[in-house]
Amino acid sequence: MTDQQFTDDELATQPAAYWTGVAYEALIAFTRARQAELGFTQPQYWLLRNLSPHDLSPDGSGMTVPELRQAMSGYLRAEDDLEREAAVLLERGRLTRDDDGRLWITEAGEAARAGLKEHTPAIRDRIHQGIDDADYVTTLKVLRQMIRNTGGTPA
Repeated sequence: MTDQQFTDDELATQPAAYWTGVAYEALIAFTRARQAELGFTQPQYWLLRNLSPHDLSPDGSGMTVPELRQAMSGYLRAEDDLEREAAVLLERGRLTRDDDGRLWITEAGEAARAGLKEHTPAIRDRIHQGIDDADYVTTLKVLRQMIRNTGGTPA
């Protein structure tokens, strides 16, 4: 049965937890597939972003894998192996590792991060296709309220 086959009353009885889980898996799979087409994994992109002074790193300091894992704890998936992902980036010359085990982004890594970032609007546009911005904002407000209603803290 498609969404168009549900009445509004039927949709109102649907469990939000089920649909948010389905949406989460679909969105992650779609995003990761688009990034793979560009030669990256999502965790590799996150590593570069977290090490870049032009993105998430406040000062461009190197970080160890455990520090990076902690910084990314809110969005890593169980199957994400940051040590393996970092090894690929080290091999490609996009990261270096110092004697203290800290990873640092290289010029090649910065260029790769910036190049992939250029594709994120197209990925977002595809995900948001057919969705009015006002509807999207309303949906997020509803989800945030559901989180608060259940004792959670929306980010």
